[in-house]
Amino acid sequence: MLDAGADRPTEFDDAVTWAAWLYYADEMTQSEIAKTLNVSRATIVNYLQEARQRGIVSIRLNTQASSRTQMARGLMARFGLDGALVIPSTDDRDLVRRLGDAGARVLADQIRSGDVIGVAWGRTVLSVADQISLAEPVAGLTVVQVSGSSTGEPDFSPELCTSLLSSRIRARCVNLLAPAVLSTRELRAMLLDEPVLKKQFELIHSTNRILFGVGDVGPRSTVRHSGIASEAEIDAYVQNGAVAVIIGRFINAHGQTVGGDHDARMVGIELDELRQTPNRICVAGGMGKIDAITATLKGGYATHLVTDMDTSEALLAA
Repeated sequence: MLDAGADRPTEFDDAVTWAAWLYYADEMTQSEIAKTLNVSRATIVNYLQEARQRGIVSIRLNTQASSRTQMARGLMARFGLDGALVIPSTDDRDLVRRLGDAGARVLADQIRSGDVIGVAWGRTVLSVADQISLAEPVAGLTVVQVSGSSTGEPDFSPELCTSLLSSRIRARCVNLLAPAVLSTRELRAMLLDEPVLKKQFELIHSTNRILFGVGDVGPRSTVRHSGIASEAEIDAYVQNGAVAVIIGRFINAHGQTVGGDHDARMVGIELDELRQTPNRICVAGGMGKIDAITATLKGGYATHLVTDMDTSEALLAA
């Protein structure tokens, strides 16, 4: 094997060893290495293949990674999912950020030109929006808010999640110009009859991908800080069997909608409409959400799940 044209550091026996070090240790891209060694990218590909054949590079999979793969397959088989990603578990303070990073990678891998992406709200959804990036620009993207705006907690509001995601992937942003909950059913019906909202709901119904999280109904849950419902209203839903919240809608342990006056006054995508979206990415984890995530999966609301290892174990053991 001939050395590359560039001056090779003396600590490397040949260009193959040098290229392998730059790729695996320094994490340079193949194109960057080709420029450094003054050879073609195809030559670098051959160098890296030869490095593995000669035993210069040994690739070993972590046993935890294998276990996570088995769990992902188990979740797909158990709940009829099209895909699942299981990340290592961590303490609760860091879980939202790490789930957001994983969810961002899953969504970014799936995005295609012309997609209309629906976005819900919540801390995990916001984390996805904050961390997503595309390797290459994708044309013709639209990001649409699928639930009305809230006057409560602004840190993870629907409009913030939507605008942040659209900005990160350079997509057209469409916010839903209506409150999340109205005072009466009659007012809701009148508002949804407005031409501008009819047009926005047509766009919502045309989404081919949707990103959402899952909320529990415990005392420290996101839904209790969101402002979309009062404590008394949430408690009433819990008494009627609610164990989870998806995009502001309450479901029971079997994944069925728990109807009520509050639900009838909401402005946003309904759960039956959610299930009609072809690609539905659910990002959720944490031991406090086991019942909520189980109900969501039983209800068939997700096609793809991003969760952590501890949660995955509990879901498969339930």
